[in-house]
Amino acid sequence: MVRVDKHLSLLPALGVVVVVSIGFSVAQQTPSSASTKNSAAVGRNMYNSSCAACHGLDGHGSDKAPNIAAGSEVKNFSDAQLSDVISNGLPGTGMPAFHTLSATQVRALVLYLRSLQGKGSARALPGVAARGKEIFFGKGECSSCHTISGQGGFLGPDLSAYVATSSPEVIREEIVRPQRNPRHGYRSAVITTRDGKRLDGVIRNEDNFSVQLQTRDGDFHLFRKSELQNLEYAKNSLMPTNYGERLSKGEIDDLVRFLISAAPDAGKVAPVHKKEYEDE
Repeated sequence: MVRVDKHLSLLPALGVVVVVSIGFSVAQQTPSSASTKNSAAVGRNMYNSSCAACHGLDGHGSDKAPNIAAGSEVKNFSDAQLSDVISNGLPGTGMPAFHTLSATQVRALVLYLRSLQGKGSARALPGVAARGKEIFFGKGECSSCHTISGQGGFLGPDLSAYVATSSPEVIREEIVRPQRNPRHGYRSAVITTRDGKRLDGVIRNEDNFSVQLQTRDGDFHLFRKSELQNLEYAKNSLMPTNYGERLSKGEIDDLVRFLISAAPDAGKVAPVHKKEYEDE
């Protein structure tokens, strides 16, 4: 087993891999009796219960913990190093030791983390990329906010790097998620100035005294808060929460397939054409 003290120089990159307060229900899962097919599902459940609160469901981090899906140093950790950190923790940091997890459970968790990092064997995916592109730029209206491979809008995050480091399962989950919390830098709001002018857009930066708003035409506006009559934050994310209803299963397959195909390492995924994946 790799000694923990060999990893200390990489602490800022790794951060907290799992939440300190892991529940007994997670620790008692026994993937040792599960098949290889179920191993990734077990790892996913453990990650969602133990890690997502800090690192996000997609592993891209939050204000509590760093990005462990795309961080170059973390991605370069060997499976043995990751397993050692999970099992033994990192003394002097927020990373605890999880001695209650069996070796099989740790392997399942590492396997799922690798899928978040986009590391996996070549596999077939349902859907047709050409149809997915039409949905992205048409019916789904994704391009009104998101950019992919240099094309699209700017109000939402650029998806090019995201899809390159996320598994198809995570991408699908994010599309159909019924509830969302806006990420920092992407919270929408309406500003009303003292002279009655209203501006609608996304808060890019804010402190106690000023706020920077980017409007839908792409312009940036910087205000002192003392100059404002009202600053009203939107309750919901700009990202729609009803794609599970707006799009059929086949259309979501197509959209995921397009996003994966647009990723820099798209060659890892092969297309599949099966009747059961036709639009419903």
